[in-house]
Amino acid sequence: MKEFIVTVDGPAGSGKSTIAKIIAKKYGFTYLDTGAMYRMIALYALENSIDLEDGSQVEAMLANTKLDIVGNQFFLNGKDVSEEIRTPKVSGVVSPVAAIREVRVKLVELQREISKGKRIILDGRDIGTVVFPNGDVKIFLVASPEERAKRRLREYEEKGVEADYESVLSSIKERDHIDSTRKESPLLKAEDAHEIDSSTMNIDEVVEAISKYIDEKIGE
Repeated sequence: MKEFIVTVDGPAGSGKSTIAKIIAKKYGFTYLDTGAMYRMIALYALENSIDLEDGSQVEAMLANTKLDIVGNQFFLNGKDVSEEIRTPKVSGVVSPVAAIREVRVKLVELQREISKGKRIILDGRDIGTVVFPNGDVKIFLVASPEERAKRRLREYEEKGVEADYESVLSSIKERDHIDSTRKESPLLKAEDAHEIDSSTMNIDEVVEAISKYIDEKIGE
């Protein structure tokens, strides 16, 4: 099977994971949620009170974390943490964790290893710029902070997690700032990425827009 890489980058709450899962099912691609990988590291840091500015603690953390992904389930050191990694508490610390160079080096290595030889779609912040700069189809998915906050709030409500709109909006704006200004692999649109603003689009419309680019590339 010939390797085929689709990358979907964009800010928090732009719908990357939802869209990528649908595209994966439509084309029979493997889906890799790279954001969940960073969330698992963030959860470990929270649960173990890791000082993110202490290099030796970060090094020990990375040595002591084993990440496994089975379907839509995420395992941290053998424990299913699929629900825990989606809480506001983890969302609040994932950007600082993802900004640590050692964390990114380990997870980028893992992402590349998992993707070898596969027809795969990955979503994140730096997939099309750093992880797979030679990806076959690159998407940069955006939406207004307000729309993204509404979507994230609905996700929390569906899971029974308490949160309010202003706090979620503030968290998203803060995360945007950290992600786009961090030294290590900042959130950037790749020069050859197709930008899609999903603010006023429904899921089907976004899937259709991305499918057009994939079909064109497959048909070459």
